[in-house]
Amino acid sequence: MADLLVPGAHRARGLLDDAALVRAMLSVEVAWSRALSETGGATAAQAAAVERAAAGWSPLLDPGDVEDAGNPVLPLVTALRERVADPEVAALVHAGLTSQDVLDSALQLLAGEALGRIRTELGQGAAALARLAREHRSTVMAGRTLTQYAVPVTFGLTAAQWLAAILDAAERLGDVRRSLPVQCGGAAGTLARVSAVVPDPAATAAAFARHLGLRAPALPWHVRRTPVTRLGDALAETCDALGVLAADVLTLGRPEIGEVAEGAVAGRGGSSTMPHKRNPVLAVLVNGTALQAPQLAAQLHLAAARSVDQRPDGAWQAEWPALLRLLEVTVVAAAQSAELVRGLRVHADVMRRRADDAAAHLLAERPGGTGGDPATYLGASEAFVDAVLRRYDEERTDDT
Repeated sequence: MADLLVPGAHRARGLLDDAALVRAMLSVEVAWSRALSETGGATAAQAAAVERAAAGWSPLLDPGDVEDAGNPVLPLVTALRERVADPEVAALVHAGLTSQDVLDSALQLLAGEALGRIRTELGQGAAALARLAREHRSTVMAGRTLTQYAVPVTFGLTAAQWLAAILDAAERLGDVRRSLPVQCGGAAGTLARVSAVVPDPAATAAAFARHLGLRAPALPWHVRRTPVTRLGDALAETCDALGVLAADVLTLGRPEIGEVAEGAVAGRGGSSTMPHKRNPVLAVLVNGTALQAPQLAAQLHLAAARSVDQRPDGAWQAEWPALLRLLEVTVVAAAQSAELVRGLRVHADVMRRRADDAAAHLLAERPGGTGGDPATYLGASEAFVDAVLRRYDEERTDDT
């Protein structure tokens, strides 16, 4: 999709584009040559020759060649072999792998980079939310359930709820990132060709994973797409958390409520027809991402359910755009939400006034009731805020 229809796509530039994919596929081919040399399938000199051929090179693959092959791996392998001067070494390039091994492994590498970026952005957003939770630990606001006034809460508790969801998402993303697996199975998931040139194909696969910084699974996952659906689910969960934050900001920022406002930035949020308007653009865009993410994750599950035989016949291809799109929009939304909460303006006076009005109305309806101070009816709100802040402080220390 064109970047113009993904506002904020520049925030993910260079992470998931064609050039990044080509670099990742070359890294896979180089790592495979190294693994072969370590386990008896090639010499160190041959592996070094492949590495030299790939170093600093980023070919532009012909789209027609990619279409003819059905994926970008064969055109890349053909071009890489042509760059290797020694025909014997050229024959070792990609030997024993299949296209799916290379592309799946390359996409896992890209996912690892994207997850790292997302967690960094979530960390910045979490820091801003922790500040808001501390600052507004006792800031009274009207609670709302089923769109109507309920008992009072605090804005600190609201921020702490947003923070807890982001901490949950970051934790899951970290678990997924550490478990990203290499793909290594050959034509039908048996490593048959590799078995002809190395004494222990499993050891070659393990060395391959080590060189790429990926996990070595017990067996190939060509048609067992759990690594992809697990990744997609973690990304969708992240977008869920960011979506709630954005939707709350949009609601609380409506003119008739006016309890928060997106920070003003010169040139942002203008209207093409109403110059007086300043739209909450970041919250709108994050909310839009949250509305897309579940269907992108669902596409990954649909493809997983149709990954038949030893290599799928279209389900694999249906997976690529959904996965890359989901990675991209999550990177962008994480960055946008971090900026949103860093600049969020909180109107505590409006919150208190509305909480007082709501309390007077609700308590007056009780038999004999004449209203009351909402600050005396906050239950364990402050204790809950403190618990989330302790978790944040502990997890931030663990990350460092």
